Amino acid sequence: MTISALSLHAGIPHVSLSSCIQAAVQHALDQRRLVGAVVLVARNGQLIHRQAAGWADRENRRPMTVDAIFRLASASKPIVSTAALVLVAQGRLGLDESIERWLPEFLPRLTDGRPARITVRQLLSHTAGLGYRFFEADANGPYALAGVSDGMDASGISLDENLRRIATVPLLYEPGMAWGYSLAIDVVGALIGRIQGTSLNEAVQQLVTGPLGMADSGFIAHDPQRVATAYVNDTPQPHPLAEGETVSPFEGAVGIPYSPERIFDPQAFPSGGAGMAGTAADFLRLLEALRQGGDALLPNELIAEMARDQTGGQELPNAPGFGFGLGFSVLRDRALAASPESEGTWRWGGAYGHSWFVDRAQGLSVVAFTNTLYEGMAGRFVTDLRDAVYGALEVVR
Repeated sequence: MTISALSLHAGIPHVSLSSCIQAAVQHALDQRRLVGAVVLVARNGQLIHRQAAGWADRENRRPMTVDAIFRLASASKPIVSTAALVLVAQGRLGLDESIERWLPEFLPRLTDGRPARITVRQLLSHTAGLGYRFFEADANGPYALAGVSDGMDASGISLDENLRRIATVPLLYEPGMAWGYSLAIDVVGALIGRIQGTSLNEAVQQLVTGPLGMADSGFIAHDPQRVATAYVNDTPQPHPLAEGETVSPFEGAVGIPYSPERIFDPQAFPSGGAGMAGTAADFLRLLEALRQGGDALLPNELIAEMARDQTGGQELPNAPGFGFGLGFSVLRDRALAASPESEGTWRWGGAYGHSWFVDRAQGLSVVAFTNTLYEGMAGRFVTDLRDAVYGALEVVR
């Protein structure tokens, strides 16, 4: 059963907005920074811009369509984080309880060997002391030596085995004392499956994607003809991402050995932090359910907790002015961020080439899914799109 209270209707297209967004998208396509993109914009529950541009598969001349399915990478995180909070709303999970209650075998320690108490809140806010393998400088890092999977490779291991390997690596800091983007949502995924008594795929479907009618979102893509081919920024144009190709999101990091075929493999473990696929429209339904609130999916008190900076004022690396809530970043200081977004805006992305934001003060939800890493996640296109949206709309300050 879907949540009938969710309101998202086709609105009157905003001509100026659409013109500005189309120009930003076309500029990125013309400069061969992007291969294809789907952009959706909703305001006050009305869909005012809907666009597919470029190629879903350039080599086979398959145009991008608005119902294209994308590998979500970290755009999985808000979905899985929301599933955990549904369990909190049901009284089956406590934000500030130790996860040892549900995952007694997951017992990572501090560098001095002391046991650490990790809470659900710390996992959801990336303050638990965990890390990512792809952040390490080389193949001799502790996560690499432990054989940890970041959830986007063809690891051939189970979720339980990956958690066992993660737990053998000392925590980077005492939980709650710092912020570090991490495999925490993979641990949350294991927690959800344990409490729900199902696979994570089934649990997320029961708790979030089913109720919201996100029919194309899951850990396995069942319609390969609609899945957009993944590309990597290159000169003179992006090249198709090869199976097993390692691409680093920034200099000095070992990077991710991507497996674009993973999303078709029913044996691949469900990575709560990076393993889902879905459409832009499905993802917009999630964002709008959270933006609108009204207890349709989560009580307003829990949505407010998601939207509250949980870092204690710490800065996110390479994101001045932003803190982090429960599942996504939160704009804390728009002047420091040099952003037209309202303070309190939610934002995150995905390594396969995605960005999104929700400005509740302006009633805005914006989803931009592309098939080009890393331009669509952290390139010029992300800023150009943001500025196009705010430049075209009348905003109230």
